[in-house]
Amino acid sequence: MFYPKLLTTLKGYSTEQLTRDLIAGIIVGIVALPLAIAFGIASGVTPEQGIITAIIAGFLISSLGGSRVQIGGPTGAFVIIIYEVVEKFGFEGLAVATIIAGLFMIGMGVVKLGTWIRFIPLPVVIGFTSGIAVVIFSSQMRDFFGLQMNHIPSEFIDKWMAYAHSSGSFNVYACLVGVLTLAISIFTPRFFPKLPGAFLALVIVTGLTYFLNIPVESIQDRFGDLKITIPAPQLPNYDWTNIADIMPSAITIAVLGSIEALLSAVIADGMIGGKHRPNTELIAQGLANVITPFFRGIPATGAIARTATNIRNGGRTPVAGIIHAFTLLAIVLFAGPLVGLIPMAALAGILVLVAYNMSEWREFKSLLSAPKADRLVLLTTFLGTVFFDLVIAIQAGIVLSTFLFMKKMSDVSDIKKFQRQMDDHSDPDTFYTLDEMRRVQIPENVQIFELNGAFFFGAAGKFEDIFMTSLDDKKFIIFRMNQMLLLDATGLHTIGRLANAAHKNGNRLFISEVMPNCKKEMQVSGILNKIGEANLFDSLPEAIQATKQSV
Repeated sequence: MFYPKLLTTLKGYSTEQLTRDLIAGIIVGIVALPLAIAFGIASGVTPEQGIITAIIAGFLISSLGGSRVQIGGPTGAFVIIIYEVVEKFGFEGLAVATIIAGLFMIGMGVVKLGTWIRFIPLPVVIGFTSGIAVVIFSSQMRDFFGLQMNHIPSEFIDKWMAYAHSSGSFNVYACLVGVLTLAISIFTPRFFPKLPGAFLALVIVTGLTYFLNIPVESIQDRFGDLKITIPAPQLPNYDWTNIADIMPSAITIAVLGSIEALLSAVIADGMIGGKHRPNTELIAQGLANVITPFFRGIPATGAIARTATNIRNGGRTPVAGIIHAFTLLAIVLFAGPLVGLIPMAALAGILVLVAYNMSEWREFKSLLSAPKADRLVLLTTFLGTVFFDLVIAIQAGIVLSTFLFMKKMSDVSDIKKFQRQMDDHSDPDTFYTLDEMRRVQIPENVQIFELNGAFFFGAAGKFEDIFMTSLDDKKFIIFRMNQMLLLDATGLHTIGRLANAAHKNGNRLFISEVMPNCKKEMQVSGILNKIGEANLFDSLPEAIQATKQSV
């Protein structure tokens, strides 16, 4: 349940691997710096809090996690929910929500729900991820264009209306800084794959704006002198009687963080040919989110881009992630004042690129050609994320997916009443089965029903209607269940009702070819005892023969 990969990888750890991990960790630490600052600011907190989160959560996730190469820290996926929680409840409310979310994640790992991500439909994941990308992009327009605005509305439409209202304050220098940052970040990896493009962009544009005295707003201008130190741990100052108000946000942080972390770990497995421990990873992510808020940090999870950077630069053990955290700490301790000189427009440029990479537009476009139900889920989640609320969007997407899945299962599940096949060459007592087309002679007083698919609450009513409207004066009824794949409580209850209805009508019920899993459910529920195991047969001919002997 909990066995960190660090303990596994340290066995036989070599100096050669230490060298590779050291290089990868330093590079990832450099890459993580601008992202930590940008995500902190975009989330409505300070750049210091973004950096602190990257250091503390990054260290804990690598040290305790179930992946060899996972890099943890603040991510774009959390920007929307953090911003909304801070606006409603302040940072103290966010801290409490994050701690509760961490406890939820630990609980999921303890009860071994680490593989649950496979049950989150792809249209839901792509829908909210693309929606988050659109919201992040829209939130950066003030800084990208240097607009003079005291406050950015949280609602999507209100935000763009506010931008339009402030368009007269457009700063061409800020826009040029943002575009230059974008260009360097995009083209550096193409020509110099080993160089961190975002970090190089920040160094260049910060130097240009400082030495050329370009009139653009910097981090220092907005937030004052940065004092990046690891604070003493303190309990969030929050009215715990209002904990119910932040519970939905806590659940969203837990779900979102778990999805992001496990997705990142799965992608990393594909890149290195490994296999992560999902339950250990969830527990580690939970611990990081429980501990980090005590140091004024924000929610953290696995970061796909930083994890991929770690892998591409040779990182293969959690040591690289630990080095990444210490690299960040060293940078801010020795170069902290320089961080304040970074232009806000440069951070906006980096986040615009992050939004593009998050958008999953190719997957989004592909899903628009998927079946209608999947398109509906995709667009519902996407539009809900952009125009309403991430919590509502995820809930709506999952609920809608569930109902549409039940509808599909109901459509492919049915109960068939077999009739005699009469033609010039057939015996009047010959019965053809649908799956094997073999002749079975049945007596006049026998009626056969075949139950196909899933006998669950979404299809039980349909089964009962067909059975009751087809019930006639046959003495014997046979339920053929070789195509019945699963039974739930409603299905079992309905079989009991059908058996009672047959008994009241003077019929005797036999069952043939029931699948092992369904038979077990019938035994546990007691339905099989009511029907009688003597009335259970391994094949249809045996059941028919039993009707002849019972006359």
